[in-house]
Amino acid sequence: MKAAAFYDVDGTLVSTNVVHTYAYYAVNVPSLRDKLKRTGGLVAALPFYAVADKVGRKFFNDIFYRNYAGMTEDRLHVLGEEMFEKMIRPRLFPTMLDLIKRSTDEGYRQVIVTGALDTIVKPLSAFLGIDDWVANRLEIVDGKATGRLEPPVLAGPAKALWVRQYMKQHGLDPDLCRAYADSSSDIPMLSAVGRPCAVNPDTQLKTAAHAHDWPVLLVGDKAKD
Repeated sequence: MKAAAFYDVDGTLVSTNVVHTYAYYAVNVPSLRDKLKRTGGLVAALPFYAVADKVGRKFFNDIFYRNYAGMTEDRLHVLGEEMFEKMIRPRLFPTMLDLIKRSTDEGYRQVIVTGALDTIVKPLSAFLGIDDWVANRLEIVDGKATGRLEPPVLAGPAKALWVRQYMKQHGLDPDLCRAYADSSSDIPMLSAVGRPCAVNPDTQLKTAAHAHDWPVLLVGDKAKD
């Protein structure tokens, strides 16, 4: 089949988000002083990050990933593998795991498109048997993260552009392709395919899904509400 299924990660495949991910890194830095500084700074800045996310996901990413400045590349990769096993894997939505398996059996290419970090997405994709994936990457200079993201910053329209380019590159039929996401920031990506699905949608995405007659899938705790 000349089609693919594209997945967001945070809130779509797993119940965690980028704040949980950074918190794990922060509490596992070797230095107690650095640990207290990073965790305290994160807690204090949470209200600001909530506002930044409403401004736009790219703006949020540009601001939030500054927290990683100074972390070593080796440490990021080691903790990424550890975090997947201890925090990400136990919080994967079983419904989405079944959906990926069915979609694979139907002949769809499985593709992850996410603003999460590559150090987390790499072990996740290997576990899920994903065909291709793209994620945000921290700029590394002299073995340490600068706090900036390598372009393109995957958020909003940039994710949609990547999906369109991927479909064209692989000769896929957009009308047959599927996409799954939970946030209104992913409306452009969902709109890029013929078979979008809102997973645990936020208020804006839920409104858009109803307006366009997109299916809505509730998983995890939301399926019980």
